[in-house]
Formats: sequence, C-alpha cells, structure tokens
Amino acid sequence: MHCYPPVGEKPGKRAQVEAMFNAVAPRYDLLNRVLSLGLDRRWRRTAVRALHGGHAQRILDVATGTGDMAFETHRIWSSEVVGMDISEEMLSIARRKAATKGVSGRVSFELGDVEDIPYAGGVFDAALVAFGVRNFQDLDRGLAELYRVLQKGGQLIILELTLPAGRFARLGYGLHSRLVLPVVGRMLSRVRGAYSYLPDSIRAFPQSEAFLARLHEAGFRALRVCTLTLGVASLYMGQKPR
Repeated sequence: MHCYPPVGEKPGKRAQVEAMFNAVAPRYDLLNRVLSLGLDRRWRRTAVRALHGGHAQRILDVATGTGDMAFETHRIWSSEVVGMDISEEMLSIARRKAATKGVSGRVSFELGDVEDIPYAGGVFDAALVAFGVRNFQDLDRGLAELYRVLQKGGQLIILELTLPAGRFARLGYGLHSRLVLPVVGRMLSRVRGAYSYLPDSIRAFPQSEAFLARLHEAGFRALRVCTLTLGVASLYMGQKPR
C-alpha cells in the first residue's frame, strides 16, 4: 500500500499533490471511470467542444494527467497539443498512450508547473485544465501564467468538480463523497487517503461566481460558467482580450 502525507498548508501542497498522483497513476484511468460512473469522458468532450477549434491550432493542456483531455482535443480538432503535469508517473502513461495511438508527433507531454510555465508569452491559441485547477498551489499565480502564455483572443477552458447547488443533489453528493469515494478509492488505488483529499479539495475551492471573479482578476474576459450533471462538475470559459 502506498501512502502520501495528508494535505496541509499551502507551502507543501505541490509536493503532496505530486506524490499523491505519482502513487495513483497506474490505476488513475480506472478510478476516473468508476468513481464518476463514466461521466468524466462526457464532461471532457463537452469541454473540448467549447473551444473555437478552427482557430486553436496550438493548445496547452495543464494538469494533463494520463493525457485523456489532450487526446480528446486532438481527436476533435486535429490540433497540436502540449500536455503538462507535475507527475512524471502520469506523464509516462500518457506518452505510452500517445505512442499506441500513433499521435506522438502531434500530442506531446512534458513535466512542468503551472506557476512557472516554460514557454514565452502568447504562444498558445487556447489552454485547458481538466480536474486540476483546485490542485494549484497558488491559484492566482497559476491563472496569471495561463493568461501570459495565451495569445490575444486565446481561450481558457476549465473543467472542474464542484458542489451541487440543489438540496437533494448536494445530499446525494455528500453521501457519495463521504461513504463511496474514500472506500472505493482506497480499494482500487491502494493509496491511503487519496480519495479523502478529493472531496476536501472540492469544498475548499471557490465555486461558480467566486471563481469567475478570480478569473476576472487575472485578466480574462467573456467569462461564463455552465453546470454539468446537476452541478457535480462545472465548465468555466474565458478569453484573453484582443
């Protein structure tokens, strides 16, 4: 059984998240399918289709994990996609998938931190983050970096798990997060505590209008949020002004 340190104060968050995802990497895809009841695939397709694909030929996928968002983006829009993540174990799986799919020339993966993206300003037509923005150690710095590397008019699409607003949906979510996620997550991942962290991180993350305000502070405009599946996930969309 793998263990990782409990998520503590902000200074250690990056290392703790990196260790956690390195540990769960071999079973990450299975966990996503099981714990989301397969909805994660539908949510990713919805997020990718929100792109102005004909105008987004070079796309950055932050917190790419094992690459599912990057592959879906390339499949739908035939764009060049750079997937970036802090977990080398996740990236190793993503690179193997790319080789199997025969897309290594158009979908690449590299180790990197959103707080210090190793690219010049204005080099990407769009940026995506799926289920990773709540793991940023410094949210505002990460958003500022995403803004920096986008060209003028570039899109930002963020897909994130959120707390349902409806009373009964929130009740069902609470039961699922307290009873199902920790137990099933531990059984499948063999990592103690990883899927107890998940609901805690969702509750701590700024929701809906509060997150849109943070995006606005970072400079993004044309901001919108759409809820998915009774509010269990949300799609945030913005644009760097021309």
